[in-house]
Amino acid sequence: MDWEPHARRLADGHLRPESPWWGPIASTPRHLFVPNWWERDAHGRVARSGPGDPEAWFKAAYRNQTLVTRIGTDHADHAEPGTVVPYGRWPTSSSTLPTLIATMYRHAMLGDGSRTLVTTGTGYGTALACRRLGDDFVMSVDVDPYLVEAAADRLAGIGLHPRTAVCDITETLPGDVDRIVSTVSVRPVPSSWLTALRPGGRLVTTITGTALILVADKTPDGGARGFIASDQATFMRTRHGEDYVDDTSPTAEVWQAAEQDGETSVSRYPLTYVPDSWAVHATLELEAPCIEHRTEQHENGGRTVWMAHADGSWARASTKKSRDLPTVRQGGPRHLWDLLTDVLDRLIIGGELPVNGARVTITPDGETTLSRGRWAATL
Repeated sequence: MDWEPHARRLADGHLRPESPWWGPIASTPRHLFVPNWWERDAHGRVARSGPGDPEAWFKAAYRNQTLVTRIGTDHADHAEPGTVVPYGRWPTSSSTLPTLIATMYRHAMLGDGSRTLVTTGTGYGTALACRRLGDDFVMSVDVDPYLVEAAADRLAGIGLHPRTAVCDITETLPGDVDRIVSTVSVRPVPSSWLTALRPGGRLVTTITGTALILVADKTPDGGARGFIASDQATFMRTRHGEDYVDDTSPTAEVWQAAEQDGETSVSRYPLTYVPDSWAVHATLELEAPCIEHRTEQHENGGRTVWMAHADGSWARASTKKSRDLPTVRQGGPRHLWDLLTDVLDRLIIGGELPVNGARVTITPDGETTLSRGRWAATL
């Protein structure tokens, strides 16, 4: 099948021809970087093989969507087509939707001669950077040896030969660069990035759990200053081995405790399911990270939401009708609903949350602070 019309339609559908990223997207065969992927269905994620179904392959590859390629330790390249992985395991690698890659690169202000370090994944984002800068100016790294090897082979197959390396991006980086663009999320910014950045260099990444895009330029003291972008992006968090170590999720016992009576009150705000609001979720995650959320809609129009944390804190809020003020029950060492109420107070009083447009200050050792007005949060 002729891939070029598909790539051009992808570029035309989301970018103007004047964009410096129209050409890279229009001239890069994305399907070659995602020959196999995991696709959602009712029971979990199903392994799909592109060569076995070229029509579905091209439809998936040239749509502006993220394609999951690895779940836990299971890469789609090594799975029998039709294999189902039940929901509950975390994706560990993917091909990011093309326009989001372009957004990250746009914030990085990549210019001719910018020596740029990017994260590898499938290698598609690396290919776009090579098309824009030339492969001599691109370094691509990943913690997974297979991903680096496979991406290097696929890049070579279309005539691109950037420098590649297997490394943990939170540790020492190979070489020094003008730009770092990470399509994995971090918290805080690794100090090794500041060491690798040349004077005046720029880093672009996301803060784990928040969908916040952080942009910062290296300062003469070895730290960095910047801002939170108006765009949002969600990337997988960094991992340091074959899979994530799940040490931040509430245990089954905490979720069971969340069904108890606890301390009871009536909220002064309508029922809020935190993941429904980007700004609320981001602010709460900055101030009280790793709270998990669940919700259930009731037949009578009521709803229940739960909040839980690995430290044993929990909250449950319920309504009988959609417009009722919820009855709240809380337990554990912290009152999670009270933390949420503090965030909602700021939203109501200020009309918005200060995370929008926050300034960023990073010390040379990586301590990262977001601030706006009297509000500040240090990672």
